[in-house]
Amino acid sequence: MIYLDNAATTLTKPDCVKKAVLRAMDTFGNASRGAHTPALDALRMLMEARIALASLFGLSDPMRVVFTPNATVALNIAISGIKGHIVTTAAEHNSVLRPIYRHENYTIVPCDSLGCISIDAISSAIRPDTEAVVHTHASNVTGNVFDIQSIGELCTARGVHFIVDASQSAGLLPIDMKNISALCFTGHKSLFGPQGTGGLCLGTNYMPQSLYVGGSGHHSFDYKHPQELPDALEAGTQNAHGIAGLLAGVQYLQSAGLSTIHNQADTLARLFAHSLEDTPGVTLYGDLAAPLRAPIVSLNIEGYDSAQVAFQLFEKYGIAVRAGAHCAPLIHNGLSLSGSVRFSFSHFNTREETQFAIDAVRTLANR
Repeated sequence: MIYLDNAATTLTKPDCVKKAVLRAMDTFGNASRGAHTPALDALRMLMEARIALASLFGLSDPMRVVFTPNATVALNIAISGIKGHIVTTAAEHNSVLRPIYRHENYTIVPCDSLGCISIDAISSAIRPDTEAVVHTHASNVTGNVFDIQSIGELCTARGVHFIVDASQSAGLLPIDMKNISALCFTGHKSLFGPQGTGGLCLGTNYMPQSLYVGGSGHHSFDYKHPQELPDALEAGTQNAHGIAGLLAGVQYLQSAGLSTIHNQADTLARLFAHSLEDTPGVTLYGDLAAPLRAPIVSLNIEGYDSAQVAFQLFEKYGIAVRAGAHCAPLIHNGLSLSGSVRFSFSHFNTREETQFAIDAVRTLANR
């Protein structure tokens, strides 16, 4: 099988990740729920993971790294703390859109024909009652990367919070928390962690309320949940086994180098896109000429539904991809699509696998 669905989840994990999970399952107790070695080992690992993630994202205080089961929970927590008007974009995943729809007071900035978002349009959408801008760092459909540094500077200048969905960029692109109020990430994609891991990094200017309260291992006689981070936003037993794997994934990234990891995957994605962009019957989406992109290429083949293409690719060629709307309906609406076929690359993929996928798409298009 050739696995090209890394934007959904990375299938190939570094060996160190698998070993860390197994070791944790054999040795960890419940962090903050005991003074014995298994509980303390789990607690120390959680702190080490907070430090590693804070370093990765340019966050000065590791205690402001909050663990969640995924980016969806992190985004729900971050967005729930906003009471005023919200500005977001048509490039967003439903993990952003649906919490904002419940909020009701929002403006959605449209994308252009390449799926790009104008910073001027974001600026124009900010009103006197705007409290936050919520924006993805990289589109999970087009692979377009958005300038979160400039957007963050705009938000700081306008006095509004900036919440970033880093689901497709964490572990691939450099991120600095300066001018970011809340950074939401998942562990099971380019951080190479297990599913069921993720988190929320909070800047010093923002503190949402938890969606959950309960056991924390501290202040057990108090009626209210502890208000100090990270306990304030973490309730119940942490997924220490999974987070041990996440920590190993971050350490792997730091050892290999973020730019090396990204460049290897980006080279394959660009080879794939540029080899197909002039193929009759194949339509590619996104700003493929942009100097900085996530290693994602979405396309359609004339005469096929996207689900048919994905089925044919796997059944005939053993190529695993994703078809449909990718939980990002507005960008599909903006591009006048009902769905697309997404190829997403990892640095564990090879040039030979990429060429095989190119040939398979060409064969389907010729039919």
